[in-house]
Amino acid sequence: MNSSIDNVRATKVWFDDDNMWVALDDGRVMSVPKVWFPRLDNATDEELNDYEMSGNGLGLHWDKLDEDISVPNLLLGYGAVRKRDRPA
Repeated sequence: MNSSIDNVRATKVWFDDDNMWVALDDGRVMSVPKVWFPRLDNATDEELNDYEMSGNGLGLHWDKLDEDISVPNLLLGYGAVRKRDRPA
């Protein structure tokens, strides 16, 4: 991966009806469709707001939803990958 992508960290996460918003430590704010992450898309507001940042903001984790998101992967445009999505 590009080292500039690897070093960008999340500082804040919030949601609207359709999107997850992530503020980054370099000043950017990105929006990602919640449908990219079905567990988030089907979660309640309370569940969405019950997250923690791992790796000093390199990852986002929702324990109750069993969801982990890599901030560098978000910058590369990757959504959730489930076993059924992977090639055999």
